[in-house]
Amino acid sequence: MSNSSDLDESSIAEEIISNKVVVGPDRLTRFERARIVGARALQLSMGAPILLASEDYEALSPLVIAEMEIRIKALPISIRREQPNKTYQVIPLQKLRDIQAIREI
Repeated sequence: MSNSSDLDESSIAEEIISNKVVVGPDRLTRFERARIVGARALQLSMGAPILLASEDYEALSPLVIAEMEIRIKALPISIRREQPNKTYQVIPLQKLRDIQAIREI
């Protein structure tokens, strides 16, 4: 019969602490980008403040504003990437390159 503390210890994830991106690519993936844009657009539609310089953004849709915030890296969001062996790394959005923005330049 196994002890419940043995199960708890084996299921605990470990965080990789590094200044470099170790888990996954050093860029924002399309799935992460879609999740962030969708979540931020929902926040904006519910009345969250816009994190861009004050201009007339009232006419723009929340999706467009969320895209603009990602491009200038104004969002204080971190992404948690996990590996199958339960190790993970928390990466601030500012450390990741945005391939979408580079393609559009």
